[in-house]
Amino acid sequence: MTEFLSYALPGVPYGCAYALMAGGLVLTYRASGVFNLAFGAQAYVSAVVYAIAVAAGWPVGWAFALAVVLLGPALGLALYVLVFRHTRTAPPLVKLVPALGLMIAIPGIVQVLIGTSIRVPAPFILRPNHVYFEIAGTPVSGEEIGTTVVAVLVIGALALVLRSRRVGLAMRAVVESPRMAELNGVRSEWVSASAWIISSAFAALAGVLLAPIYPALGASNFTALLVAAMAAAAVGGLQSLPLALAGGVGLGVAQEVIGGYLPSGTVLSSGLRPAFPFIVLALLLISRRSLRRDDRTEDPLAGCDPPRASFRPPARLAGVAVGGRAVGAMMAIGLVVTAVALVPGNWEFTFTQAMILSIVLLSITLLTGLGGEISLGQAAFAGAGAFTVGQLASHFGLPVLLGVLAGGAVAGALGAVVSLPAVRLGGISVGLLTLAFALLADNMLFLYPWSGNGASGLSVPRPRFGSVSFAGNGPFFWLSLAVLVVVAGALSLLKRGTLGQQLAALRGSPTGAASIGVDVRRVRIVVFTLAAVIAGVGGGLYASLQQSVSPNDFNYQFSLIYVVVLAAVGIYTVAGAIEAGLVYTVALQAVGDLPSRFGSLLALFFGLVALGYVRHPEGMAEYAKSFLLDRVEQLVRFAQGRRSTETEQV
Repeated sequence: MTEFLSYALPGVPYGCAYALMAGGLVLTYRASGVFNLAFGAQAYVSAVVYAIAVAAGWPVGWAFALAVVLLGPALGLALYVLVFRHTRTAPPLVKLVPALGLMIAIPGIVQVLIGTSIRVPAPFILRPNHVYFEIAGTPVSGEEIGTTVVAVLVIGALALVLRSRRVGLAMRAVVESPRMAELNGVRSEWVSASAWIISSAFAALAGVLLAPIYPALGASNFTALLVAAMAAAAVGGLQSLPLALAGGVGLGVAQEVIGGYLPSGTVLSSGLRPAFPFIVLALLLISRRSLRRDDRTEDPLAGCDPPRASFRPPARLAGVAVGGRAVGAMMAIGLVVTAVALVPGNWEFTFTQAMILSIVLLSITLLTGLGGEISLGQAAFAGAGAFTVGQLASHFGLPVLLGVLAGGAVAGALGAVVSLPAVRLGGISVGLLTLAFALLADNMLFLYPWSGNGASGLSVPRPRFGSVSFAGNGPFFWLSLAVLVVVAGALSLLKRGTLGQQLAALRGSPTGAASIGVDVRRVRIVVFTLAAVIAGVGGGLYASLQQSVSPNDFNYQFSLIYVVVLAAVGIYTVAGAIEAGLVYTVALQAVGDLPSRFGSLLALFFGLVALGYVRHPEGMAEYAKSFLLDRVEQLVRFAQGRRSTETEQV
């Protein structure tokens, strides 16, 4: 018992911090229907400001007031007013993309202004870290006691407030229908804004409580905190704060106990402890019925709104449509000529990377743009394809091109496995499940010698086909371009075929699709599998291009970045995926020579651009093209009208 307590008690403060974050997630979800994935970034900002203020000589109390009482609520109010109040009744993807953009952009702003990590001591807010007493021989510090007391008191107070009819009932009413709530005297904007203010203060408090335990404050620490908070919130069914508190404490204790009892020095012991919240989150998403619903908000007064914008290209004059396609074809040909003949060798390599990234992004276009399924784990499927190629080439001597096909098959099998529980979910729950899979792959699956071989990684040769070698960057560019053309063409044919029509029906209304004979479960499994195959093929090509890959090349954060970049450019079209791959890769190469603190400029840019997804879900590139074609068409119609008038006058 003494040994168990020595492992379990240090996990209680971690669990309380998880619970604080979970309480904020529950509060915003209940008040505005938004699952705010930017909470970890908000906690990171407050922790950094608190640490810097203390290092600058501020008293701890004043630093706490600045970071938690002022900055946290102010940031939450700003996010609500500028972004999330416009997404109340939006589809799940429109709610998710801005949150992902902020999750990337907020740390980017801090890192550009201050640096990639803050290495200043951050003292605990209440008392110094010394032993107050012992429980069964286990010392309990002031930090542990203070964190536990603060978390329990704050969450308990909020739970009492939410149980009241005046506040709790008003929040539930605002989620269901803000306008109907206003007809009953509820100020819906005030209720939602208050929820964001309070929940952001929770995030700030969790960040400040955990800041003293980190030797350097990095954004990745608080992303891990966010994922654990998701699992704690899922324990409460995204509704109950007491259960979220219990879930957070339970997760914190379980992680410490696992780390204490498992033998050290093994992949299982080093991977299972950080991966435990992801496993719990996945199991809860599958097993809890309250988490399996599609979170599209059906406002009884939604008929008062104008219809949502269609993503189908408008009918245009034949000459304008043909001219637009001709310009696009000429730009594509010009790009290929430039990549092959007019740029240095390193840029030829960069353009090859862009082709391969476009293949991976096409998997998101298929799954999310055409299929309406939110996936935050496509980088993990790309990693499965890459490591399959490496293992088969290194240990079995299989030709690399056959290995790429085998990698696509292995990734497709994983996609089919993930799709089996995913088809029981809807909306953001599918995204959280795929995110849990990606995190599990990072922390366990890719660390074994038979998979990604951990930090050592794998070596992958360039392919050969008979007497033709693709060892040079030029031949490999043509190979990647050929694969991209095949995948893009197949996806275009699929979009116009029977499966594409079924996906369109399913995206519009799953119930309506089922009523006309569409096997919804089969179609969703097929699209998950095909998307994983495409990502696996892209990952296999990437491994061969780089010639050496490790799990870091397929970190879960890349999955989030891919969704943000593609949504910002155009997630609903094949051309959008190719443009997104090209723009992101070229921009990444352009900022690669800047100092490390400015390396986040690209993530910051795309994160901020993703906020425009609320107003332009078709993507900024598609919006720009449509805008230009509209203006050209107006000029053509004006010229035709003048000629017609002149003819009549003659």
